This record gives sequence, C-alpha cells and structure tokens, in this order.
Amino acid sequence: MEALKQGADALFILLGGIMVLAMHAGFAFLELGTVRKKSQVNALVKILVDFSVSTVVYFVVGYSVAYGTTFFVGAEQLAAKNGYDLVKFFFLLTFAAAIPAIISGGIAERAKFWPQLIATAVIVGFVYPFFEGIAWNQQLGVQAWIKAVTGDEFHDFAGSVVVHAMGGWIALPAVVLLGARYNRYRKDGVVSAHPPSSIPFLALGSWILIVGWFGFNVMSAQTLDKMSGLVAVNSLMAMVGGTLAALILGRNDPGFVHNGPLAGLVAVCAGSDLMHPFGALAAGAVAGALFVIMFTLTQNKWKIDDVLGVWPLHGICGAWGGIAAGIFGATTLGGLGGVNLTAQLMGTLLGVSWALLGGCVIYGVLKITLGLKLSQEEEYDGADLSIHKISATPDREVSW
Repeated sequence: MEALKQGADALFILLGGIMVLAMHAGFAFLELGTVRKKSQVNALVKILVDFSVSTVVYFVVGYSVAYGTTFFVGAEQLAAKNGYDLVKFFFLLTFAAAIPAIISGGIAERAKFWPQLIATAVIVGFVYPFFEGIAWNQQLGVQAWIKAVTGDEFHDFAGSVVVHAMGGWIALPAVVLLGARYNRYRKDGVVSAHPPSSIPFLALGSWILIVGWFGFNVMSAQTLDKMSGLVAVNSLMAMVGGTLAALILGRNDPGFVHNGPLAGLVAVCAGSDLMHPFGALAAGAVAGALFVIMFTLTQNKWKIDDVLGVWPLHGICGAWGGIAAGIFGATTLGGLGGVNLTAQLMGTLLGVSWALLGGCVIYGVLKITLGLKLSQEEEYDGADLSIHKISATPDREVSW
C-alpha cells in the first residue's frame, strides 16, 4: 500500500510538472503575439533556451540553495520512492524557470541575447532560490520570526509572491536600465504605437497559460492526499474575475481581455487553498483592474516600455495576491483562516525588496560590463535578423 501511495504521489507531481512545463509554451506564444513581427523568432528561442539554462543551473545549484538537497549521489538513491524527489525537483524547476520567462516579456525586442542568459543563470541559481528557501523551506528562521511577531507564518501556497512578484519586480529594474525601444517615446512627447503582431498567437499563449495554471496551483499540494478541489475552483473563479474586470476597464481590448485571466490567476496563487470561491472571484477582479490601470500608467504616463506589462501583471498582481491571501483567506470573509494580513504584508514586502535588489545588481552590473541593449540599427532590423539571422516568415516565396 505504501508503494502505491509513493507511486501515486510521484505521478501526481509529475503531471503537475508537465502542465507547468506546457505553460512555458504559453509564455512563448504570448510574447510572440505581442511583439512586432521582426522579433517573433527571438521570443520563441529565448523562452526555450532560458528554460534549458534554468534546468541545468537549478539542478546543480539552485535546488540545493532552496532546500539543501544535492543530486550528487548515485542513481539508486535518486530512484528511491519511485523517484519522487526527482519529479519534485522537476515540478519546482518549472516554477524557477518561470522567472526568466516573465522577465523576457518585459525586455522583449531590444535586449542582447547572451547577457540575458547570464542573468537567467544568476537569478535561477541564487536570487530566486534564496527567497524560495525562506518562504517554503523555513530557511534563516524568517518564517519563525514572522510567526513570533504576528502569530502566523507568511502564507504563499503556489507562488503569488515567491514566483510572480519575484519575476515582476526583478523585471522592473531590467526594463528601466535597458531603456525603451527606439522611437517608442518621441521627443515631442508622442507615444508611437507598437501594436501586437498577432492577436491569435497572443490569445493562444494566454489559453495555454490558463490551462497549465491549474497544474501550477492544484499540484502545489505536492502529494495526492493534500490535493484540494477548493484550489481548482478558486483558480477558476479568480481567472474569470480577472477576465471580466479587464474586459470592462480595458474597453473590450483583446490584449487586456487575454491578460485579465492571467492577472486573476497570479493573484489567487497565494491564497487559493484558503479562500472562499467568492473571495477568489473578488481577488481576481481586483487583479484584472489593477493590470489595466497599471499597464496604462507605465506605458503612457511613466514611459516605462514594459512590452508585455510583466511588472503590472506579475509584480503588482503578485504582490496583491500575497496581501489578498491575508484578506480573503480570513474566516471573517469565508476563508479557512490560519493567516493574517500583517504576516502577509511582511512576507510580500520582503519578497519585493529582495527581487528589486537582485534585479538592480544583476542588470546594473551587466549594463556596465557587457551592455544590455541592441544597437539602434540592430533593433531597426529586428531581433530575428540581428540575432538569429532569419525571419519568422520569408519576405517572398521561392519560385522553384
């Protein structure tokens, strides 16, 4: 019976890992559809290569930073318990690799290829797992300190803060230090329109992310006996709440409509195991509204050229998710309790501060040493031709 449980748990978390792996295709197509046509190939290549670098770095370094576990042992030891520890690594790797995938959307179209891979290695090898270990593995006694001060630990079930806010707030200094795309903000104050190259591909990316997200949230239970249908329905309600809010505030803009559900899902991760479905609906709706408002402000008023809006989507909505868990997870609003707002604020602030510091240091050093941005001529030609020497579609069909 024990062997059956071990096998079932390994399969459960493996299926979660596969679903979150599929989300990386969603990141790729979301970026492909949002960028201009001359940067579509670059979007696809970046996501796949970033994932590959993340895998190696997280396997060798990052996982041991977060959990103190090393894979430098024999295969016989690794295969124990149906290889559960290995598939748990696979599942958590897909979370870690989401950080560079998030950042990729913010710096799209004008970032150099190799410096970004170096940033990916440092982020997934140290910056992300350091905070992951604090939040999810009791490292450095931070959770114990928060509990001693507030009465409860910081609660982030599936990574609103640990994954999404981390990615979004690392991306913010990256985007600012990189600078806007050439001619995006003209000297006369006019904002040049850079419309998405393909709404169908943007929508495809969004849908892949939505479906995979149920693995991201539900399988965060990590064992079959802890699986809860509440997490699934809360994810669903937050997704539709974000969609409807973005539809209304975004005035039926398809870009906002397809990012709204992602905003809702980002926000519900932290408290998806605690909230009442109506609470999840409200949290998702607030996130959808926040995304539309903050995306518009960053692009038009503050002139921060965050191409996919990853800081509003993951940074702001992720931080809101950490706070929302403390509001809607409370028993007074129909939640399961065991969480409080002060603890959530402390944990969220800690995560955001660490991400900002890491982003400023990594991208600041890279800007000084290797440079971050393509030249004006390279950007004009497009990242596809400048970096990969090929375009997404040929200029003309061959005649033979």
